[in-house]
Order: sequence, then C-alpha cells, then structure tokens
Amino acid sequence: MKNKKIFVWSALTAIIVTATVNSCKKGSLNTSDPNNVTTNQYYKTSDQLTKGVNAIYVAIHSLGLVSREWFFIHDLRSDEVASGGGQLEAPRGQMLNGNADPANSVLNSVWNAWYTAIFRANVVIQNGPAVTDNGPLRDRLVGEAKFLRAWAYFDLVSQWGGVPLLTTPVKTASDFQPRASESEVYSLIIKDLQDAAAVLPEKSGTDKGRATASAANAMLGRVLMQNGDYAGAKAALLKIPTTGVNGYTLTSRYLDNFEEETEFNSESIFEIVFVDKGDGGFNWGGDSPTEAQSTVRNQEYNPIAWRNLIPSNKLINEFENTATGAAKSDPRFHYTCYQSGDTYNKGASVLTDGDQNGNSSVMNGVTKKISFRKFMIIYKEGLPAAGFHPGGNNQRIIRYAEVLLMLAECENELGNTAAAVNYLNMIRARADVAMPPYPTAQYPVGSKADVVKAIMHEKMVEMGCEEIRNIDILRWRKKQYFTTDPFPYFKKGRDELLPIPQAELDNNPKVNGHQNPGY
Repeated sequence: MKNKKIFVWSALTAIIVTATVNSCKKGSLNTSDPNNVTTNQYYKTSDQLTKGVNAIYVAIHSLGLVSREWFFIHDLRSDEVASGGGQLEAPRGQMLNGNADPANSVLNSVWNAWYTAIFRANVVIQNGPAVTDNGPLRDRLVGEAKFLRAWAYFDLVSQWGGVPLLTTPVKTASDFQPRASESEVYSLIIKDLQDAAAVLPEKSGTDKGRATASAANAMLGRVLMQNGDYAGAKAALLKIPTTGVNGYTLTSRYLDNFEEETEFNSESIFEIVFVDKGDGGFNWGGDSPTEAQSTVRNQEYNPIAWRNLIPSNKLINEFENTATGAAKSDPRFHYTCYQSGDTYNKGASVLTDGDQNGNSSVMNGVTKKISFRKFMIIYKEGLPAAGFHPGGNNQRIIRYAEVLLMLAECENELGNTAAAVNYLNMIRARADVAMPPYPTAQYPVGSKADVVKAIMHEKMVEMGCEEIRNIDILRWRKKQYFTTDPFPYFKKGRDELLPIPQAELDNNPKVNGHQNPGY
C-alpha cells in the first residue's frame, strides 16, 4: 500500500436528499425523518464542509471522469493515439474516427459526471459562508470547490461550446437552464480560479491531492491562453513559485512523473489520487463515499493487457533523431513508449510482438509493435499479474513542465521570442533528456513562426498522451497554425465541438433544439 494521504475514501456524497416530511391534519404529528438530513440542517461546521468538498473529489475520481472516461475523451480527440485493434469498444472507435453522435456513451458519461461535480461544488459554495467555526479552513474549502467547478466548466466549454451554466444547487426537477454563451462560461471559470488562487494555500506534506494556489494559477493560465489572453496567462503562471519549500522544479528523471513511487514530486502541481486495491476483478471503485478508487488507465493502454489505444504514427515519428544510427535521439520516445525488445518487470521480462495484441505502428518506415509506457505499471510487474491490474498510479493533471511550455507560448505570442526559446531549452535540459538546445537544424527559431513550430513539437514530445494535446489543437486551429488539420475527418463548422448528449436534449427543454452544428 502506498504511503500517502488519501482523503476521499470517507467522503459523504454531496447530493443530500431533502427529507420528506409526512403531513397530516394534526400538526403535532409533523416530524422530520431523523434518518435524512436536509442541507439546512447540514454544513454547519468546517468538518461537514470538508466532507462536502471531499464528495466533489469523489465524483472527479470516478469511472465517469479521471479513472476512465476523462482520459479517453481527451486522447480520442487528439492525434497522439491510434486504435490498438478490434478490441477498441465501438463508442471509443466512433470518437477516434470522428463519427460520435449524441448517443455516444463516453460523451454522456463525462457530461453527467462533470455536472455531478458541479452540483456538489455549488452546494459547498452556497453553504460555505454560513460555517463560522474555522474561518481559514472554510475559505480554503470554498476555494477548492471553486477550483474544481472551474475545471469542470473548462472541460465542458472547451469540448461542447456554450453549456448550461449552473451556479447554485438544483432544487427541483424543473430547474432547467439553457445553454449559456461561451463567454459567459469563461467569465465564471476565470472568476472562480482567481477567487481560488487568492485563498488556497501552497502545497503541504499532508494534504496531498488537494487543490493549491499554484494549481489554480496554472489552470488559470490554461484557460486564459485558450481565451486568447496571453498577457493574463503569463501573469498567472509567473505567480507559481520556483524557489523555497513551495517551489516547483523539473525532476532530473523524466519517468518520475509517471510512476507510483515518485508521486507528488517537485514537478507535480496537481494530481488525482488512486489506490492499488490488489484486486484482479472489476471492482475498480467509483462514486462511493467509502470505497477506494483505482484507475483503469493501466488496464486500457497496457501493452500486455487490453491495449485499446496505442501511440499514433504521428506521435512516434515526432521524436527527433530516433532513426537507427542517429547521433542523439530524443530519450523521451523510450520514456513515453514501449516497443518490442524493451524490458519490463524490473528488467526480468522482454516485450515481444506476441505480447502486444492488435495493431502495429510504422516508425521511420519500419513496421513494429509499439505501446504506451506512461502511467503503465508493468515497469515493476510481469505476467500473469500485469495481464489484468487496474492500478493505483496517480493521474498527474498539471506538472511544472507544462507551465514552462505555456510560458514559452505566451512569450512568443507577446513578441518575446528569445524568452520563449529559453523556456523551451529549460525543458530540453532536463538531466536525463539532455537534448541539444534550440536552434537546431530541424527547428530554427529565428522568427515567431519558427518558434511556433518548435513549441508545437516540444509540447508533443514532452507531454504526449497527457490529455493536453486536444486543448492545444482547439487553440492552434483557431490561430491557423496547422497547414493540414490534425484530423483527416475534420469538417469545418462541425468537428470543432462535440455533440450535446442525447440525454440532455431529451431531458432539458431549454437545450432541446439547440444542438451543435452538423449533428
């Protein structure tokens, strides 16, 4: 069992069922059900508010989000992955090929789970001001709820455009909201993150996995960049400390960001906590106030398990100088991917073509079997255990390398190309990466356009399959940075956004009739 603080296991579900009071003519018989608690009776103490915030994290840890569907929805909307073979389930194949429709189960799961998290956040935000027994803790908890609500709405607005904007708890079955404009949603997100950054503490050695001021500022940087405000994004990102006990630095070892033993390292700004339950069945855990939660990512991408998604040819050929005989190849290829001939299981096993079911890849003109290595746990285990093992490897959501890459983009957009190149070279100078600094023969940096290409390259090889590329594509497409769209199926006016889920159309009369174009 990992030695770290897990705080979500005992969280109460935030959907507090309003007690039903049975009425009769004699008022003396009007009593409340003591087994049910209304929100008016609850959230009176900081301990109760803590449980409400923990319930938001529970929703985000669940199978509908980070444990499973969240990484799928982002990866399938990127050009970093390809189908592992016929084992890829139909709803995921539809998304990968651009054929998703409003009934797609992956889309519905993510949409519903984010709105569950939003509901729980709204309960905390509304009731928090009434808690008076511990003011500093109350303010921090409301800040966490605002951070998590902002993340939820950013995922929703970036994928679907304008969405129903709920800022207070839903109280009746008729509390429908129409689709807000994208600008209205972004305004709430930015305000929530600014509020959160103002009250949240920096990282601590005990409250691991909780949102911090740096997490809020890093998320704010993402959001403002997506909104075209590079000056504001730069200002937010520069608030992240780089010295002292709370400072963030790149780890000297790249793989520290993807292995269990090195969670919460100096580079990790925000990560979602999972637990290895040692369970070989399908008991992964989910939206439960008491049950530990595992991530299915290790199972889905594992080269010797389901292998549902594999690195795309685009991704594996993006790494510099990986052809045989090159003087200096980018080691991040081997840190990101496994290929036949690599060792795993602490060096005791050798990966073969036969181990990796499904499709092959083409790298530098050579056909071979290649799979993902990031977040996989076969580096320390082999068959038969590794054949089916939902894992406890934390999902890193924001790490300092991304902050440096975002700063590079901000500086370049603001006309400071030299500063942008400096940030890129900080990434390449990581001790066990040690790639030659820019400019290189392949990537000159004499102009803004040159630096754009270097940024796009560096971000892909540094952060491949970390659920960032999808957001980047949306932003860079608007800026017309692609000569050819990353998706061969892309149809302008349709594929920028996902279809509003059918269940939302069926159940929300204020959204019905307002589907995204082309669906």
